[in-house]
Amino acid sequence: MHEIAGRLFSSRRGAIACALVLAVLTILVYRPAWNGGFLWDDDVYITKNELLTAPDGLRRIWFSFDSPSQYFPLVYTTFRVEHAFWGLNPTGYHWVNLLLHIANAMLVWSVLARLKVPGAWLAGAIFALHPVQVESVAWITERKNVLMAFFFLLTLLAWIAFINERTKRRWLFYGLALILYLLALSAKTTACTLPAALFLILWLQNKPIRWRRIFQIVPFLVLGFAMGAFAMWWERYHQGTSRAVFTFLSPIERVLVASRAVWFYLSKLIWPSRLTFIYPRWDITPTHFLSYVWLLAGLTLCVAMYFLRRYVGRSVEVAAGFFVATLSPVLGFIMLYTFRYTFVADHYQYLACIGPIALASAGLVNLADTFKNSRTLILSAGLCVVAVLATLTWRQATMYGDIETLWRTTLARNPGCWMAHNNLGIALFEKGQLDEAIAHYRTTLQMQPNFWDADYNLGSALLGKGEVDEAILYCDKAVARQPNDPDAQVALANALLQKKRIDDSIVHYQKAVAIRPDYFLARYGLGHALLEKGQLDGAIEHFRAALLIRPDHPDCHTTLAIALDESGQFAEAIGHYERAAVISPQSVSALANLAWLLATCPDASFRDGFKAIQLARQADQLSGGTNALVLRTLAAGYAEAGRFEKAIENARAATRVAQMQRDNSLAATLEQEIALYELGLPYRERVK
Repeated sequence: MHEIAGRLFSSRRGAIACALVLAVLTILVYRPAWNGGFLWDDDVYITKNELLTAPDGLRRIWFSFDSPSQYFPLVYTTFRVEHAFWGLNPTGYHWVNLLLHIANAMLVWSVLARLKVPGAWLAGAIFALHPVQVESVAWITERKNVLMAFFFLLTLLAWIAFINERTKRRWLFYGLALILYLLALSAKTTACTLPAALFLILWLQNKPIRWRRIFQIVPFLVLGFAMGAFAMWWERYHQGTSRAVFTFLSPIERVLVASRAVWFYLSKLIWPSRLTFIYPRWDITPTHFLSYVWLLAGLTLCVAMYFLRRYVGRSVEVAAGFFVATLSPVLGFIMLYTFRYTFVADHYQYLACIGPIALASAGLVNLADTFKNSRTLILSAGLCVVAVLATLTWRQATMYGDIETLWRTTLARNPGCWMAHNNLGIALFEKGQLDEAIAHYRTTLQMQPNFWDADYNLGSALLGKGEVDEAILYCDKAVARQPNDPDAQVALANALLQKKRIDDSIVHYQKAVAIRPDYFLARYGLGHALLEKGQLDGAIEHFRAALLIRPDHPDCHTTLAIALDESGQFAEAIGHYERAAVISPQSVSALANLAWLLATCPDASFRDGFKAIQLARQADQLSGGTNALVLRTLAAGYAEAGRFEKAIENARAATRVAQMQRDNSLAATLEQEIALYELGLPYRERVK
């Protein structure tokens, strides 16, 4: 089998054919994720990330602390470029992830082939089709994984060419390796483990590791250490991974978590059953003997590998060393924010799995070469494994179709996952299913009483149901637990504003703005509160600031226009109303408010009764003839155009609707306007 495969892959046509087969098969098994939606954190990375659209966004991506997550400048650069091509259509982002994954599978094949590892193509196929990889491919946020792996593997290819004495212009490949490594680090800092891979390649090829080689690896070590230290600092001071958020593990607990995690990842590669988005968080008890079983098993395996080296060579050591070294940043020695709810995740071993996969593939090929009479059987077994993995990958990819499916599947496989309950609540809240969202938020708080995110999420859902007092209670709890969370501050401010405690709401909006000056909801909410209080200049200032963050937000354009209208800045108000109507042609508020200004403006130069009628009719059709304010606006438009019979007819219709809705104040106002129309006089707003 090894000889057949060697002849096949040595032929350019054969290699191209095998590459096409692998690429097409990978594309097909990921079919359920082709058109998947945005998932968890995709809003932070893409849909609500102003760095992708801001004029100075590219500079800030690379040279500021404005990144909404870790320092992943190359990842955000790719998202910015893609946003320019397909905006917020998730399909394009999914396909880029998938194509990078296919490229990585080809690179795995190429790296192993250059190292003369048997079964290189099979290893590439298993890497491409193993279901444990789905999380990294089908989740757009994990672009950092597939992009980092792409440059990591290219760096290994350049290093292999450099250490080959027969390579011409070897130092060009050394320089290329350093550049590629910098790109890998700028995609994800877990690439800092690459120097270990460079040593392992030397070890596998029986090349002496003298001081000359060590000095050649030193620049990689320096870059990796520097970026690793920077990532740890960022995680602590910008991600909020501190003891104030959750209790850090003791040194012995970290060792126990790491030893168990290594076996967990290996078991998921060997038997990929019940893969899920968030795994249960283990209870680590250093005083319990069974907690040390995984550590003892690991030490036993290390001893076994040492004594079996003379029989199996260095391949087992290299595979194990690559696996553990590449996993080391996420094993538990360094505290990550995700350890708040789980110690392991499938995407953590995207690159590390190459070690065990290469070892298994080489073992299968060597077995076929040893037992030549059973080649067909062994080959068939290998193909069956690939087919089973492909089927499992198809099934696993279906859970990434949309965010609600993702969290429902996670809860089916991990019912005790409080984070999944909270996030499913968010998905349901955004769909308007408030009762079910509230139920999941309450379940979250039963499981994790100190999780302030669920407090303010529950408060926001209760506010949506009109239960303002209880909403304030939960939002206040969230702010008390974490006063530096701008989301909690905004949620409490929203509830206070609805309670008409305007001054109190302004205080909390201002705190949110102080914490995060570029927070759209804080600026927008503060503008609303100031508008309610009649502080028009302040409201206009914050609405303008909000539009700098999200320039295509139709409601913000509308509310800014209202503030400008009330301050007498009619020309600019009309411009913002029109912009809102262009962005959202079905915005009843934008259409009706613009029509009202055109019908009743105290400045005759801005009045246009016929256009006001046209806009008010559109708003009336969209509201189904049941909005008293829209009917009032239509009446004002007819009056401005001199069609007083139609004005009276629509004003009376508006009065009936207002009376049905028990809005007596509006009904009385309409009666006064009808009296004007009966006298042949249009209604005019007073000069501001």
